[in-house]
Amino acid sequence: MNSTRITSTVLFFALGFLWEGWVTFSNVSSLLLPAPSAVLSVLWQGLYDGFLWPHIKATATATLLGFVLGTSVGFAIGVALAEFAPLRRVLWPYVLASQVIPKLALGPIFIVWFGFGLTSIVVITALICFFPLLENTVTGLRSAPRDQRDLFRMLGASRLQTLWRLKIPAGLPLILSGVRIAIVLALVGAVVGEFITGGKGLGASIIAAQSMMDSTLMFALFIAITVMGLLFYQLTIFAERWLLRSRHTGDNL
Repeated sequence: MNSTRITSTVLFFALGFLWEGWVTFSNVSSLLLPAPSAVLSVLWQGLYDGFLWPHIKATATATLLGFVLGTSVGFAIGVALAEFAPLRRVLWPYVLASQVIPKLALGPIFIVWFGFGLTSIVVITALICFFPLLENTVTGLRSAPRDQRDLFRMLGASRLQTLWRLKIPAGLPLILSGVRIAIVLALVGAVVGEFITGGKGLGASIIAAQSMMDSTLMFALFIAITVMGLLFYQLTIFAERWLLRSRHTGDNL
């Protein structure tokens, strides 16, 4: 463990101890700010009793389904817009318009269309996380060096060959950066969707805890969401490193 990680870990525990001490000695109401020990106790109890696992599973499922759908559509549309400039000029204003509308405002419409449940949450999640991959795909594919594109053209490479062998490898770092952003936004979208639709999920549990004025449970749910987000983000980091390493290995063969 390097010094930066050690410093970060020490800072984390120091803030936790300060929080615990301040809550304990200032007699602040747990309704306003629960002690970390109480939050961790509620979190552990929820995991041990099995109360939280169905909600964690529901949020993780909605996040991953929305992420896969949103990134797949974002990548496909990004490739189309990058490859066909007239199409990009026509569709880009509509793509931007789809992003400036608050997704929370679209929730009631999606409920009317798809009903309460997983489908509405997945659609909201996909709509939130598809734009980063679309934007990064367009930028990444257009970042291929012009001299290399000219070389492919001189060698008689088809549009598909140029895309597959030049543009996608050249734009892969940017595309994967969009994936990292999308997975974080996917979790945000899933939680927001659960705020609206209710039912199962960590977002719905936060609304239920709010109705009971249970701040300790709300903080415990915040921790669960944070840990899930960090886990998903780290998995995308591992996937990115593996893909980039595989690309460099293939280039060296």
